[in-house]
This record gives sequence, structure tokens and C-alpha cells, in this order.
Amino acid sequence: MKKKYVLEGLGCANCAAKMERAINELEGVKSATVNFITTKLVIEGDDNKMDDIIVASEKIIKKIEPYVVIKKA
Repeated sequence: MKKKYVLEGLGCANCAAKMERAINELEGVKSATVNFITTKLVIEGDDNKMDDIIVASEKIIKKIEPYVVIKKA
């Protein structure tokens, strides 16, 4: 399953790389990319773990950049 999100307010390329690295380490994630230029997050993961992956990803994003607003693309 693939999910796409827009990260409004993403202001740091280094932070985007940190987010991508941390999300890729989550259990059930096949691949995750954070594109700083387009401010898009794409997560591909196991169907039965996707809800947990999304919740954990949101926590990671908020920890790194608290002001980012996560919206479905």
C-alpha cells in the first residue's frame, strides 16, 4: 500500500532527510521518501501495518519539525 502526504511548512532540507531516514526504519515500511522541494512524503508499506506506520511517522515529523502540517495528497 502506498500513501502520499504534503508536509506544509517543511523548512529544512536536513530535517527532511532525518524524517526520511527515521520513517524508513519503522517496522513494516518498504520505502519512504521525503522530497524537500515538493514537500511531499510518500510511504510504501505493509497493508496491515499502515495505520501504525502513519501514526509513528506523524510523531517523527512533529518531533523533528513541530510546526509542519501533514495533509493527504
